[in-house]
Amino acid sequence: MRETRTLATLTLCGSLAMFAGIASAETIQVGIGHQSMVTNTVSGGIVLEKLDLLKKHLPTTGKYADVEYDIVFRDYDSGPPITNQMLAGKLEFGVMGDYPLIVNGAKFQETGKQETRFIGVTGYNLRGTGNGIVVPIDSDTQSLSDLAGKNLSVPVGSAAWGMTLKALSEAGLSDKVKIVNQSPAVGAANIQAGRIDAHADFCPWSEIMEFRETGRKIYDGSEAGVPTFHGIVVRESYAKKYPEIVEGVLKATLEAQKWIQENPMEAAMKVSEWTGVEKEVLYLYFSNGGITTAEASIKTEWVDAMKYDLDLLKREVGVPDLDFDRWVDDSYLRAAYKAMDLDYDALVSSVVDTQPNNPALKPAEIWFQDKGIVTYDSVADMLAAKEAAGSPINATYVYDNLTGLKLFGKAAYMVRGSDGEVVAFLKKADSEKYIANHGGTPVTPENAVAMAY
Repeated sequence: MRETRTLATLTLCGSLAMFAGIASAETIQVGIGHQSMVTNTVSGGIVLEKLDLLKKHLPTTGKYADVEYDIVFRDYDSGPPITNQMLAGKLEFGVMGDYPLIVNGAKFQETGKQETRFIGVTGYNLRGTGNGIVVPIDSDTQSLSDLAGKNLSVPVGSAAWGMTLKALSEAGLSDKVKIVNQSPAVGAANIQAGRIDAHADFCPWSEIMEFRETGRKIYDGSEAGVPTFHGIVVRESYAKKYPEIVEGVLKATLEAQKWIQENPMEAAMKVSEWTGVEKEVLYLYFSNGGITTAEASIKTEWVDAMKYDLDLLKREVGVPDLDFDRWVDDSYLRAAYKAMDLDYDALVSSVVDTQPNNPALKPAEIWFQDKGIVTYDSVADMLAAKEAAGSPINATYVYDNLTGLKLFGKAAYMVRGSDGEVVAFLKKADSEKYIANHGGTPVTPENAVAMAY
């Protein structure tokens, strides 16, 4: 866990300290527990910290004119420790995934003395992409059915864990696959070393392993049919006492999301510097048509998904009940949207989804080291440009022909038709089915991921 503490100089009465006998200004802690390594949470954590956005948006007038803010960021690799710190009164805000959010709300309500409120979303994918199941790069496993009799590690209690339980149950594999509890970093290391048959994780660990060429995805979260997202909770007593501070935190989050949306390559490079996650992986999430949509409104789809998730949590690990009508509170977010001159209701009703052959998106990109991102009108054009490139390439990007999900070119299975056009697929089986139905041949692979033919 990494902690950053800054005493923000936001008082308008700093000169008071110069006068003896005058009481010091009130100090209010703004403690945020976040997960810098999780792409869907960065707009509620690491970006706020590094761009100093809280100092810009926290209130400094009225009852806050003499206030000094003790801004604390604590960085974790999962949500449960954040909930523990909030229960202990050491953090006011928590940024975490959908399953940990539910546990947070339920555990607080169970105390009968304190509660939290779910107040906004930091990032989402309607289909559930971001969660995934990965196997070692040289594994002969190609599908869920191949996992029968094998071991699969996952951070238990995470969104990826929920996806895994659903996927195994629907495939009739619940009693045939042994689940082991492992953190993201440990699971990724074990995949690289071949010490585990498969590892399921949340964003962006599947894509980290793909990019590093240590793992290969055999199941994408979109196949589970449940949205995935991360969001913000706040201790209810704190929110009631300091509603303007809650609004300020949310305004800072909205500015962070705007920065990511408008500057995806810059955001990828900066967040990479701050976290160590490869910029190429972050661009896969942040870019136009990428995996993450950074938008904060609380949509009906998210509440419905969490109600489904709660049933799973109650059944599998005995999580207590959660009164969603009490817990979900978008009043602070509505105030923040209004202050930022944004139409909250319009954004609630607008949900970004992927679609095959999206006319608004170019089908392929190359990130050159020297000239940045270049888009191409076809995958075939991109491959030709890659072959002819005279400068180093950071990464290539394409879209899955079936879902429209954005992929690394080197992790995709590509098929060239008789007309020379190239289509890309997330999974080998899908590319083989396409060849059987439409003809074509596998494209010469970009790396060993696609050489499994």
